[in-house]
Amino acid sequence: MFYDETPVKLRAGDGGSGSASFRREKFIPKGGPDGGDGGDGGDVILQADENVGDLRTYHFTPHWDAEHGGRGAGRGMTGRRGKHRLLKVPPGTIVFPLDSDEPVAELLEHGQQFILLKGGKGGRGNLHFKSSTNRAPRQFEEGLPGERGEFLFLLKTIADIGLVGFPNAGKSTLTGMITKATPKTAAYPFTTLFPSVGVIEFPQQYTRLKLADIPGLIQGAHENKGLGHRFLRHIERTKVLALIIDMAAIDGRDPRKDYRHLLRELECYSPALLDKPRMVIANKMDEPDAPEWLRKFKRSVKIEIVPVSCLLGEGLDQLKEKFLQLVRQ
Repeated sequence: MFYDETPVKLRAGDGGSGSASFRREKFIPKGGPDGGDGGDGGDVILQADENVGDLRTYHFTPHWDAEHGGRGAGRGMTGRRGKHRLLKVPPGTIVFPLDSDEPVAELLEHGQQFILLKGGKGGRGNLHFKSSTNRAPRQFEEGLPGERGEFLFLLKTIADIGLVGFPNAGKSTLTGMITKATPKTAAYPFTTLFPSVGVIEFPQQYTRLKLADIPGLIQGAHENKGLGHRFLRHIERTKVLALIIDMAAIDGRDPRKDYRHLLRELECYSPALLDKPRMVIANKMDEPDAPEWLRKFKRSVKIEIVPVSCLLGEGLDQLKEKFLQLVRQ
């Protein structure tokens, strides 16, 4: 199960109360006030961590509190500051208040931090209230409450390449062959139920690329039909779109129509997706009818095409090199 959105309820720590204390020492009569301040409450801090894959932690544990500040003490001692609550989220996480569509935070890079809720300030002790007319003040301040709120954590995966296609086009098989990801593969549609991100290694060039594989789209995906509609947002931040087409034309399909339908679904979801560099992966070239369909496809579509066969493992090295070239451009 892939968790890419979840509501959470967060609370920063309350400030500690100040102290109403007086000096009580031998040979120091009427020592006066010496109450210290309360400690500040802890903040709720978000941190992007590339080692966190999704938002499952916050799905199962939606309530998180920072620590309250300690109470002030005599002899001018300040209360202990409350510990911050550090919440680690995947890069690409956006934070919305539950009652608003305007994001309050967006964490894109590993290690990036954002203070979502501030802890309450500690109250002042009676030492601060001493004056020429009030030599023995008993006043002190209560600590201020920390901020609290309910938010929606929403993840948009950050990857170099977005892999898009219709069900059973071979996306998961290809992902498993060129990355270390292990998506489910089977001889029936909709084996990919959730997005997966794999890493393509280029050891000789000391480079790696991230590949995002989303569930197969169907016609009308932009209208919430099928499985892929919910996950289209995971390709919004990719640098390159790779459209994988079943070039064997199984079940009477026409690869040219499949390509046009994919473009239409992407455009209806977000026209900006079509501004990204894109290429076509012509899969299942081991099938007898595939070469003829590829010739027809090339005549009708002017785009970079890389023929591959996931079954035989052919064309995969050329495909990875093309990925690297497009991403660098």
